[in-house]
Amino acid sequence: MKVGIYGLGRFGTLWASILSKRFDVYGYNRTQRSWNLNSVRIVPLERFSECSTIFLCTAISSIKQVLEDLLPFLKPGTLVADTCSVKIFPIQMMERILPSDIPILGTHPMFGPDSSKNGIEGLPMILTPVRITEEAYLFWEETFRTLGLRVVKMTAEDHDREAAFTQGITHFVGRVLKDMDLKPSAIGTMGYRKLLEIVEQTCNDPWQLFLDLQQYNPYTREMRTQLQTSFQRILSCLDRGEGHP
Repeated sequence: MKVGIYGLGRFGTLWASILSKRFDVYGYNRTQRSWNLNSVRIVPLERFSECSTIFLCTAISSIKQVLEDLLPFLKPGTLVADTCSVKIFPIQMMERILPSDIPILGTHPMFGPDSSKNGIEGLPMILTPVRITEEAYLFWEETFRTLGLRVVKMTAEDHDREAAFTQGITHFVGRVLKDMDLKPSAIGTMGYRKLLEIVEQTCNDPWQLFLDLQQYNPYTREMRTQLQTSFQRILSCLDRGEGHP
């Protein structure tokens, strides 16, 4: 079975490597570069017409253009799955742009090169079936379970609402801590070292991912408002010398 990976950045390269353990993987990237992917065949986009399933590993903000570029090379029945960190927006784009004879599956592998450096066993894999047969859905669900991932089936709305207060807040705090230019310390506590780990896990990703997480998830504004309110409440308590709010 041939599987296509559109986008070979940090995550796309990781995802191609993982899937190549079970499938014949074709990889495509819009800009030419060198990859250490011996098990993945780098091909021109037209070769994706040979693939049964295509995973989109691109920036959330580029999903519309990517779908339009890919459309001429899709044959009826080819499953298209995004891997975006938000679900409502890319699924809307896929439903709008892809014809009805192209199945659609929303996915969010909730890990990257840094968080999976010790393996992917037990890491969460979100699946949002959109336009897909039960047989095809169960095939990919079982495939991901076999790879060791913890599969969670969610609607796009439930995913984005929950992700805003888990992944969204983590990336936001990581960028704030990075902006403070925190350094390792010989007297740093375990808690402090965990904060530095957050910086490492979030800030090695492209800045565009952070922007897209905050701008394309409709629930992150609420998260940031609540975070700001709590921050100000605690500061006010300190200024007044009061107890716990």
